[in-house]
Amino acid sequence: MIIAVNTRLLLRNRMDGIAWFSYESLKRLSINHPEHEFIFIFDRPYDKKFIFSDNVTPVVIGPPAKHPFLFVIWFELSIPFILKKYKADIFFSPDGYLSLRSSIPSIPVIHDLNFEYYPKDLPFFSRKYYKYFFPKFAKKAKRILTVSEYSKADICKLYGINSNNVDIAYNGINENYHAINELDKIEVKKKFTNEKDFFIFVGSLHPRKNLVGLFIGFDNYKRVTKSSSKLVIVGNKQYWTKEIKNTYSKMSHKSDVIFLGHLDPTTLSKLVSSSLAMVYVSYFEGFGIPIIEGFKAETAVITSNVTSMPEVAGDAALLVDPFNFREIAKAMQRVEEDKNYRSELIEKGKQRVNKFSWDLTAKSIWKSIDKVISQM
Repeated sequence: MIIAVNTRLLLRNRMDGIAWFSYESLKRLSINHPEHEFIFIFDRPYDKKFIFSDNVTPVVIGPPAKHPFLFVIWFELSIPFILKKYKADIFFSPDGYLSLRSSIPSIPVIHDLNFEYYPKDLPFFSRKYYKYFFPKFAKKAKRILTVSEYSKADICKLYGINSNNVDIAYNGINENYHAINELDKIEVKKKFTNEKDFFIFVGSLHPRKNLVGLFIGFDNYKRVTKSSSKLVIVGNKQYWTKEIKNTYSKMSHKSDVIFLGHLDPTTLSKLVSSSLAMVYVSYFEGFGIPIIEGFKAETAVITSNVTSMPEVAGDAALLVDPFNFREIAKAMQRVEEDKNYRSELIEKGKQRVNKFSWDLTAKSIWKSIDKVISQM
């Protein structure tokens, strides 16, 4: 069987949540299924580390799909050409995009439908593209994969998809994440926060990640507690909007906010493990990988009580209303001041994290692909 795969997000040192989903799952799928041939389709020169096994054939075809106009060209012209040239039997797309011009059975991973609820969080042409094409992708798909029960229900409701045609593959956790000892934590704080305790946020700096609420909440927490703790922000400024910029500039304690940009997984794991808590208070997520990364690194987790986040967190995180900055502030205060409660969260997180792994993700994806194969 020839399985063609959209691998455009596999970019060295530039991978976020969906890219890591692609990397970890495709590595396992190609290695675990040597009986099949995989065609990895890149939109620019690729790193050889993404060619995981001998049954992977890399193909590069332009143009680089960097914005909606190029999305259309790449998926509707370039992709059909490659699928036909290599006589692909199935097209698998980990980021959810499909080609409407190809008749090959297709399986997208639609991680969430945030653009249906918060379209103004995206640039004009991006939201137009998503709202026009993704309902069509969902209808075209032979089967759909998604990453949570929440997203499955959302896809079925908004796009009228039969729930029997939607499978779930939970996200896993980067193997680099683990707890570090107290001496190492001291060294991390010396290097990054001038020896101060800190809270951490990890993710692309996108409006739905609720940096506005986090900044206001942190400011309120600092004002009430007079704490010396810092807030560390890890991630690329993908959509650094005017609202986020203005909120940050008005902070009374913005000097206590430390921006570190993109970090390698090993450094990031040490930072997360050294933090008082992962504070991940998005107002919309299809999953929320940093939640379970916090569990794996054995720190406390503060996250939102909306969309998929309670499903992922279970009883192992402190849930807050992401639209209530006072709740965010009180959660930070509680985690810092109540050491017994923080320890309870960490212990629950250590148990909860066992439900998630990239091996399980890959197995779930393969079950979905196998269902399509069996119907051919």
